[in-house]
Amino acid sequence: MNNETSNDVLDRILLERRTHRRFKQDIPSDEMIVDIIHAGLHAPFAAAAVGNDKDYFRRFFVIRKDSETMAAVIPLIFGEVMRTITDLEDAMAKNQELQVQAAGFMNRLAMMKRMGSVPGVGTAPLTIIAAEKKGIPPVEQQSLAHCMENMWLKATDLGLGFQLVSITAQMADNEEFCKVLGLEIGKWALMGCAIGYPVEELPPSIRPPAEEVITWLK
Repeated sequence: MNNETSNDVLDRILLERRTHRRFKQDIPSDEMIVDIIHAGLHAPFAAAAVGNDKDYFRRFFVIRKDSETMAAVIPLIFGEVMRTITDLEDAMAKNQELQVQAAGFMNRLAMMKRMGSVPGVGTAPLTIIAAEKKGIPPVEQQSLAHCMENMWLKATDLGLGFQLVSITAQMADNEEFCKVLGLEIGKWALMGCAIGYPVEELPPSIRPPAEEVITWLK
């Protein structure tokens, strides 16, 4: 019998939450995906920002690996990577401080360029895109972060691997991409993730003891 308390279960899931970049070909059930999206749907949101719009403020799109939709979005997302590389190279050439600050991000983009693909896009059985309606104040990316965290924890609880696809955020102003999703361009913020059964189990994440990073203010 499992004697874990609710608090023990939550602590275990928090520690087991890891980024998985390699997935098996097995496809998670629709029920699992619905459960994950249900968790994302219940994440906090900025009620004052989205107001009382009749259209719901948060939507989800599930794209299967070998679907027509995936075939359509892969070149769009990779094209965004290439444009980002060009724009960032130009900016870094004019700004020495940016050369240092953006070095890690540029290395990541360069890796995608060499691979000819974006990790998580077409490499996992499923890609989920969450869309959050923009409002005032503009806090939709914070809401999407809450949404992704909830989904990540639920996926971990279900024994599934999860990988953020952060380049998705930059697709919100891509007319072709928004058309594929059926969203009005400029009205929604986006974030995406890849989900599937992980190839390997990863050890729990390692962080310093909380006492080492706390300052008790008087």
